[in-house]
Amino acid sequence: MFATLSDRLATTFKNIRGKGRLTDADIDATAREIRIALLEADVALPVVREFVARVKERARGEEVSQALNPAQQIVKIVNDELVTILGGETRRLRYAKTGPTVIMLAGLQGAGKTTLAAKLALWLKEQGKAPLLVAADLQRPNAVNQLQVNGERVGVPVYAPQPGNGVGNPVDVARDAVEEAKRKLHDVVIVDTAGRLGIDEELMKQAADIKAAVNPDEVLFVVDAMIGQDAVNTAQAFLDGVGYDGVVLTKLDGDARGGAALSIVQITGKPVMFASNGEKMTDFDLFHPDRMAGRILDMGDMLTLIEQAEKTFDQGQAEKDAAKIATGEFTLEDFLKQMQQLRKLGSMSKLMGMLPGMGQFREQLDNFDEREIDRIQAIIQSMTPAERANPKILDGSRRARIAKGSGRQVSDVNQLIQRFTEASKMMKQLASGGGMPGMPGAPGASFGKRAGAKQVAQKKKGKGARKSGNPAKAAQQAKADAEKKPAAANPFGMPGGEEIDYEKAAADLNLPSDFSKFLK
Repeated sequence: MFATLSDRLATTFKNIRGKGRLTDADIDATAREIRIALLEADVALPVVREFVARVKERARGEEVSQALNPAQQIVKIVNDELVTILGGETRRLRYAKTGPTVIMLAGLQGAGKTTLAAKLALWLKEQGKAPLLVAADLQRPNAVNQLQVNGERVGVPVYAPQPGNGVGNPVDVARDAVEEAKRKLHDVVIVDTAGRLGIDEELMKQAADIKAAVNPDEVLFVVDAMIGQDAVNTAQAFLDGVGYDGVVLTKLDGDARGGAALSIVQITGKPVMFASNGEKMTDFDLFHPDRMAGRILDMGDMLTLIEQAEKTFDQGQAEKDAAKIATGEFTLEDFLKQMQQLRKLGSMSKLMGMLPGMGQFREQLDNFDEREIDRIQAIIQSMTPAERANPKILDGSRRARIAKGSGRQVSDVNQLIQRFTEASKMMKQLASGGGMPGMPGAPGASFGKRAGAKQVAQKKKGKGARKSGNPAKAAQQAKADAEKKPAAANPFGMPGGEEIDYEKAAADLNLPSDFSKFLK
């Protein structure tokens, strides 16, 4: 969503990078570019003015003039101010001291309230809560049925006494749901309310009546991050007409310019609490202002990536896999299990986008074929258990059978086996503490091809050396030869010191060829 803003800011910072001192003209030019970048991202004009003014004020202060690297200090200032306009600190849910915690969702029709209600319920369930979903949107056709289907998907019960489609009183449903939660010992109640295509008096009155009836602990305003400036106007109208405690941004995975996310907090004074960034029920989490600022500035979001990995990967299984890698017992069966766990984390392009500096590869990430992992899985699943355990037994007829069973070509099977074999050797080398093959510090490593060739020449020269007939001298010579003995070849079978083929490494990792620049 913030791709345009990220690219523009990256270009702006590149223009001042390398300068030992920034003049007033440099600061004015940088501030002008930042202003244009924010306006192009659809950030509200009052927010842009305040943001740029603060950046210029700090840039002219001592923290930049006395900095060893002024350009990096400017980036730090912009990062700090982005965190500020995004809310500063992560705002967490407030839970009721007694009785069930009531969370009411409000917003326009089409913002994604019903889907988000189920996502929030699943998130709370993973936190150890026992939520109850309430179908109080009795206006939109099939809204009740949609919530029931989503509730079944996430394994959370739905209270839906009325069929909806214009039938029933939403205020009574919401009030009765709280009593139902008390009877069945649910500690959180999530009330999905009706929306409209636009702000109107009836919508505001119904939302205000539900709020008065259930006295919610949290009222969350759900807004579509793709509607731009209108999101700010809608947020302000709901704040004046109903009131709410926090904002939830949906559709953050869209291709809109994202200015709404940067404007709502400053305009309304209410924090963004949650963000939904995909179609899966698990594509939902707390909104962290500092992490979002890091993504915008292409600094990555490693903390979120680590948290997602911790939730997905089994610690015990990871330790077993590490032991197998170290001993060379890692099989295609283990590789398949790891890929299946990796798929649970989400799309590969989204995961790669959380790494620092990946903004320069945005085009490659956008064009990354997510189905490639499915194709690899199909090939491995077409093998017998014995073939997965020992790929060396895969002769021509077996490979032809596997290719036919997976709907792929024999060349695809050959390529997978080759990549897996080379990756296994490399992982074993790393696990043994040797470092990357061919790199300084690795067994047999030297600096470049010439050093490797020199070692081979020395080895050949030493092989034909004449031995002394004196036993004492022969023993001393053997000891000296042992100390001079060159290290073993690296896992790829090349002499130590062979330079790495980065394009081949990118292919082995199943990455686009342009990633070779990043690997360097």
